[in-house]
Amino acid sequence: MRLRCAARTDPGLRRSINEDSVCVREDLGLFVVADGMGGHVAGEVASRIAVEQVERFVDASIGFGPQDNWPVQFDPDLGRDGNRLKAGLELANHHIAEQVASTKDLRGMATTAVALLVGSDGAALAHVGDSRAYLRRAKELTRLTRDHSWVEEQMQAGRLSADAVRDHPWSNIVTRALSGSASLEIEVIEVPLAPEDRLLLCSDGLSSVLRDDEIAAVLARDATLDAVCAELIRSANDGGGPDNVTALVIDVDAD
Repeated sequence: MRLRCAARTDPGLRRSINEDSVCVREDLGLFVVADGMGGHVAGEVASRIAVEQVERFVDASIGFGPQDNWPVQFDPDLGRDGNRLKAGLELANHHIAEQVASTKDLRGMATTAVALLVGSDGAALAHVGDSRAYLRRAKELTRLTRDHSWVEEQMQAGRLSADAVRDHPWSNIVTRALSGSASLEIEVIEVPLAPEDRLLLCSDGLSSVLRDDEIAAVLARDATLDAVCAELIRSANDGGGPDNVTALVIDVDAD
């Protein structure tokens, strides 16, 4: 499966520091976006740890099978690549815990993350928090992730409408993150892929500003992938640019 990709990240209009981190490893089929949580200490450190640890483990585990020495218990329901992503995020969480314990200035740091690992016959997708993944196929856009956030949980319970979620004052409260907590829950799914699929991984600096239909319109444009990423970021900044914004776009081509 041949992939083409591009990524851009921007601090936005209201932040002096970009706490987002991104990993693009076409050779591994690995793509990660991590968003150091706004308002937390050293979010940029947490997001960098997340992408580095996932990249390191995915690279080291290329030949791993179910019987190898995994750092966490192997879950046969997730498949090999799903386990590789889950283990990488678990290791990132553990490393964040160690950094927080040893460095006073890093206490309270945390990050969300979304990671895609593409294999020969499909992909595994893992995420924690409200960084998102989308799939555009046959002119239709599908959100592949559900936000681990307070407003998303209220919407799923029928207590908030989709319109109310966007403008709710608690829309930035996440219920899961890589923070060093021992109770981390990582959501992992399998994603079958087909030629001409287009995927987007993004931080909430994009998805909190642009509606899904606005994202879909940009992803549909006949332009280079770098131009598509640039347009997504420009649109988020035109909408106020309240947060750091990262866009990573991947095209699946026929072999």
